[in-house]
Amino acid sequence: MLNDWWIIVLAAGWDYLIADPWHWPHPVEGMGWVIGRSQALILKLQRGWPRKLGGVVLGVGLIGGSGAVGGAIAQSTTAIHPLLGIAIQVLLVASCLAGRGLRFAALDVLEPLAVGDLDQAREQLSHYVGRDTDKLEAEGIHRALLETLAENTTDGVTAPLFYSLLGVWLGVGPLPLALAYKAASTLDSMIGYRREPFQDLGWFSAQLEDVLTWLPCRLTVLSVAIASRRPRQVLAICQRDAPQDPSPNSGWSECAYAATLGVQLGGMNTYHGELRPKPFLGNPHRPITLGVIEEALGLMRSLLLSWLLIGGLITGLIHLI
Repeated sequence: MLNDWWIIVLAAGWDYLIADPWHWPHPVEGMGWVIGRSQALILKLQRGWPRKLGGVVLGVGLIGGSGAVGGAIAQSTTAIHPLLGIAIQVLLVASCLAGRGLRFAALDVLEPLAVGDLDQAREQLSHYVGRDTDKLEAEGIHRALLETLAENTTDGVTAPLFYSLLGVWLGVGPLPLALAYKAASTLDSMIGYRREPFQDLGWFSAQLEDVLTWLPCRLTVLSVAIASRRPRQVLAICQRDAPQDPSPNSGWSECAYAATLGVQLGGMNTYHGELRPKPFLGNPHRPITLGVIEEALGLMRSLLLSWLLIGGLITGLIHLI
């Protein structure tokens, strides 16, 4: 069991230092291929329950299948040689984490913004957010970037880490549940929309991802609040503002970051030319600047380290029991 925890530690270190080398195969590519092929078949069905049932089969099949494949890979490679099993699991668990990717996404946007190249910063930002970026000024770019970092701290760092640790505690190893959660997240990002043609197809995947993310998100909010050294104040702001967000999870993680950093997120965004308001999260004690983004990145790193440490302590206690 302790060896499995070290696999997670090594995977987190690999993600932080190297992440996914270019041209290496990635599990999400395979998941995306399955979703794309299945989507094309399901969308040929009649709207309503036939598509909904197809979405359920796709969601359960991909999530369960990803977990099963992860378990089979871990067992088979370990049977060949224990070191091979460890190496493969480290690489695959690391592929479920997105800490380095989020850090580099921030740099992609901040570097041109720092030299006043708004057009390039807008272009880079458009690769990471769904809103229209072509008319954003520096303040709007900073806000969009911070909202993305705050939301994806849960989706891309703490939630997959939670499920990897949970797999260790349940005795199935660090890989199966991490891959299963990654499949749920990929399904949600590709088909979990409330607009056609995804409304019937993606309803199950979207709701399941919300359920799977609920507990890791609340633990993330609690961790951020503790890291702020003002936990009562941060949690009070989250209880006041986060329920106003239509998402059961992203509003909470964004609000925790906003309250900790003393900024306000939310407001008016534009999607495909259509204005859409989002509830305000946090209090505008200071503007969102480059320094605030750097603090957010530091907070994400501290969360990862603290979760690894706490996960190691829990793993040790379970091992002793």
